[in-house]
Amino acid sequence: MTATTSALIMGVGPEQGLGAALCKRFAREDIQIFVCGRTTEKVEHVAELINATGAQAQPITADVTKEADIAAMINLVSVSGLPLELAIYNAGNNRLEPFLDVTPEIFESMWRVLCMGGFLASQAVLRLMLEQGDAAPKRSLLFTGASGSLRGRANFAAFAAGKGALRMMAQSLAREFGPKEIHIAHVIIDGAINGDKVVKGYPDYVAGLGKDGLLDIHAIAETFWTLHNQARSAWTQEIDLRPFKENF
Repeated sequence: MTATTSALIMGVGPEQGLGAALCKRFAREDIQIFVCGRTTEKVEHVAELINATGAQAQPITADVTKEADIAAMINLVSVSGLPLELAIYNAGNNRLEPFLDVTPEIFESMWRVLCMGGFLASQAVLRLMLEQGDAAPKRSLLFTGASGSLRGRANFAAFAAGKGALRMMAQSLAREFGPKEIHIAHVIIDGAINGDKVVKGYPDYVAGLGKDGLLDIHAIAETFWTLHNQARSAWTQEIDLRPFKENF
C-alpha cells in the first residue's frame, strides 16, 4: 500500500536500538517513516531495512540541538506532502559521572540533547501539525523518558536535570495542545533496554540482571503504538515501563 500519512522518529541510532524499533513498528502500518539521527550511516541503514520490506522510509541526518538542522528536517517532512500524524523525540544518552567532575560544558551539552532539542523539535512539529489541521486522522507527539525523569541518582546529576526538564515540558505541552486534538505523552523507560548500547557496552551488568532483566525494544515500541492509537476520550499523558523484576 502507498502511505497516506507520515511519522518522524528522532534519535535513531543502531539497528538494535529503540529508535530503529520504533521506525520498524510504525512502518508496518503503511506510514511513511522519516528516520532521523545524527549518524548518516545508521539512519540510512535503518531506512534501507524498512524499504526492503516494501514499506516506505526516508533517512534524515540532523543534530536536534541545532535550529538549522531542525528546520531542514521539518522541511523534508513538510514537502513530502504527507500529513504528519506522529513524532517521537527519542534523542538522548546517559552519562555516569561524579558530580564534582561534571564540567559546565558537559552539563550544558547533556541538557541541549535531552531538553533543548526536545524544545526545538516540539515547536517545529507542533507548528506543522497545526498548519496541516485535521489532514491526519490522529496526531501524537511522544517523548522517551527514563528513570532519571522521576528521580536523580548519585553520579547522574546532568542526566537527571535534562530528563526531568523534558518531562515537565511534556506536561505543559499536553495541557496546551491536548485541547487542540494533539496527543502529547511521555514514556518513562524505568530500566535498561535490550539494545546494542547496553548489551555491548555493559556485558557484565547485563549478565547480572539475569533472564528478562532488560526491557525488550519491540515491547516498548508496541506501547508507543498503543499510546498513539488511544481514543481521545481516554488519553494517557504518562506511562512507565520496566521489567517485572526491576526494583522501583
